[in-house]
Amino acid sequence: MKIYTYTWLMLGLMILLLACSDTDKPDNAQAVVDAALAAHGTSNLDQSVVAFRLRDKQYRALRDNGAFVYSRTFTDTTGQRIHDVLSSSGFKRTVGDVEVQLPEEEQQAYSNSVNAVVYFALLPYFLNDAAVQKTYLGEVSVKGEPYDKVKVTFAQQGGGEGYEDQYIYWFHKKRHTMDFLAYNFKENGGGSRFREATNAREVGGVRIQDYNNYKIADTNFPIENYDRAFEAGKLETVSEVNLEEVQVRGLE
Repeated sequence: MKIYTYTWLMLGLMILLLACSDTDKPDNAQAVVDAALAAHGTSNLDQSVVAFRLRDKQYRALRDNGAFVYSRTFTDTTGQRIHDVLSSSGFKRTVGDVEVQLPEEEQQAYSNSVNAVVYFALLPYFLNDAAVQKTYLGEVSVKGEPYDKVKVTFAQQGGGEGYEDQYIYWFHKKRHTMDFLAYNFKENGGGSRFREATNAREVGGVRIQDYNNYKIADTNFPIENYDRAFEAGKLETVSEVNLEEVQVRGLE
């Protein structure tokens, strides 16, 4: 009788220890993302103006507690100054000083292009948007460092044109920084990319990062496995994404 009692006591103790250890594990995707937002100083973006140059285009992103105005300015191949503005109320383009009317398809394409550049530049800022759906994928090691791995998908309502896209983020367990991300996309024939953060620096209280941009030959490659392919040296460099002349200031 005493043997049975001892056995049940030990089983109960093991269950209790397992339960306690589970509560210590960062298995809450929301908690991981919240820690990353704090580490990146993204609260400073709620009411801000961010300006930067990417390759031959100048970008400006104004945000005011949900309202936004994004713009890009560049010179086209004919020497004309193009100014695109995407805001909560829509998209418009001016060539020189004259607003031009564009077909709906072109408006959507240019809107997506401007929005995508700002989205990536300010990540992980947008990961608490209402349409974002987060799943914790566990703890992994990348380049000998510990990371929390989080998958992000989007609800159709409020998820925009790319609501079917999927993202994977790798957040450093100790620093809580977003050091890697992978995503797939359906535009232009579809595909996927893996980005490695580089040149991290603080501007106006916000962590700004550049990226090495990679792809893999297999167009059906699961983006969840990009960390393994990266460590195995199986990725091909596509480009460098370097934000230059970055400025961040609060609204006056």
